[in-house]
Amino acid sequence: MAEEPSRLDVSDEMIAERRSGSGKMPEDMPLWMAKSIVNIDKFSKWIGSVVCWILIPLIFAMTYEVLARKFFLAPTIWAYDISRFLYGALFMLGAGYALSKGVHIRADFLYRNFKIKNQGLIDFWLYLLFYFPGLIVFLYMTVGYVSESIQRGERGMDTTWMPYMWPIKSCLLIGIIFLLIQGISELLKSYWAAKKGVWPGKDK
Repeated sequence: MAEEPSRLDVSDEMIAERRSGSGKMPEDMPLWMAKSIVNIDKFSKWIGSVVCWILIPLIFAMTYEVLARKFFLAPTIWAYDISRFLYGALFMLGAGYALSKGVHIRADFLYRNFKIKNQGLIDFWLYLLFYFPGLIVFLYMTVGYVSESIQRGERGMDTTWMPYMWPIKSCLLIGIIFLLIQGISELLKSYWAAKKGVWPGKDK
C-alpha cells in the first residue's frame, strides 16, 4: 500500500491565489489607484465571462464533425477551420482575464520563496522593462498584420474551405489590447506590493 504524501505542495496555487481575493482595496491606497485596479479587474472578469461562451460553438463543431464522419461518412470541410479559429479566439481573448487571475505559466521555483515586497519589486520592473514594451511592439506589428489581411482578402490556403483569415487575426489584435489593459492593473498591484508588502485585493 503506497504511502500518502504528508504534505501537498500548493506553492504555485498560493501565488495565483494572491489575485483571487474579494477585490477590496487597502484603505490607505490612493483613490485613483484603487479605482483603476478594481475597474480594470471588473472589465477583465466581464470579458472572461463573455469569451467563455465560445466553448459552446466549439464543442458543437467538433461533436458534429465526429458524428458526421463516424456514422454518416460525411466529413465536413469547415469543422477543422472553425475549431482552430474558435480555440485561437478563446485563447487570445481570454488572456487578459487569465492574467488577472495569475494563472499564466511562470517559473516560480525561486520567486515563490521571496518576500512579498521582493515579489512586487520583481513584477513591477518586469512589467515596465519587458511586458509593456514587448506587447506594444507586438501590437504595432499586429495592426499591420490585420490591416494587410483585410485589404488582400486573405484566405487560409491549407484547407479546402479556405476561410477568410482576418477574423482570427483581429482576435489576436484585440487580445493584445486586453492584455495591455490588464497589465496596468497588475503594474499597480506590483507597485503596491513592493511598497507595502501586501498584495491589494488579497483577503486576509
